Amino acid sequence: MLPVLLKAGTLYVVATPIGNLEDLTFRAVHVLSSVDIIAAEDTRHAAKLLTRHGISTRRTSLHEHNEYHKTPGLIARLDRGETIALVSDAGTPLISDPGSRLVAATIKNGLHVQSIPGPSAVIAALVSSGLAASPFTFVGFPPSRTNARKLWYENLFVGDRTFVLFEVPHRLKKSLEDLRETIGDQEIAVCRELTKINEQMLFGTISLTLEKLTDPRGEFTIVVKNKEKQATNLTQKADNGHMHKDFCHLIEFGLPRRAALRAVASKYGVASRVVYQEIEQSKMESQELD
Repeated sequence: MLPVLLKAGTLYVVATPIGNLEDLTFRAVHVLSSVDIIAAEDTRHAAKLLTRHGISTRRTSLHEHNEYHKTPGLIARLDRGETIALVSDAGTPLISDPGSRLVAATIKNGLHVQSIPGPSAVIAALVSSGLAASPFTFVGFPPSRTNARKLWYENLFVGDRTFVLFEVPHRLKKSLEDLRETIGDQEIAVCRELTKINEQMLFGTISLTLEKLTDPRGEFTIVVKNKEKQATNLTQKADNGHMHKDFCHLIEFGLPRRAALRAVASKYGVASRVVYQEIEQSKMESQELD
């Protein structure tokens, strides 16, 4: 096998196994073995994988609590011509995992980013679900609070597509109940511990799946059949004020501004900038009335 030639000053975004340690690609092994340093979401977790494959490259932590402060130092290393591999605890980095700030900063500074593709729980669940694989939308983790979660479902689960999301074990049942209340008793696939020894997949309606769930444990990926409803009231013009109201509700329930913009844009089938423009216009009209 030919050696992997690394390019100086490059950030390699490396996908790692989501469960089965044998799913690390040959190319990923070579890159992880050859870079100057590995930026890992959890260095102790990464050590298990690296030891399994005989990789002794130095490691440093990069997680949601320190990414802001550590990014400048890592950029400086890249600027000096060093090579860095970015890995998350499982799967492809940045997909509901840290790293987006580092990748953006690398590009902004005129440095190189290269993806080393591999395992992804999103794709693994989607292609195993038996539901339509295209088009699909990955939406990440639902909000933890019930009211915010219901509104999140209502705003996002619109359109002729399949949705993929993550959920934590202790909220799984309640989250599925909220989903059923919001979009009806749709067909879903609940995938637990993908690629691991205890992998389990449940298929059927939300109600049927809830009956099968006894004591949820492990990591869950959920695939949901698109909600079949006509986009009548959802395609109203931006000047009717509905977008602004929906946006304010989402902010009130604790969603970040960008997430709220994307949710409303998805609901109305428009670009996020259209929602932003509507909000600003609505604010101006309110000020004029005052």
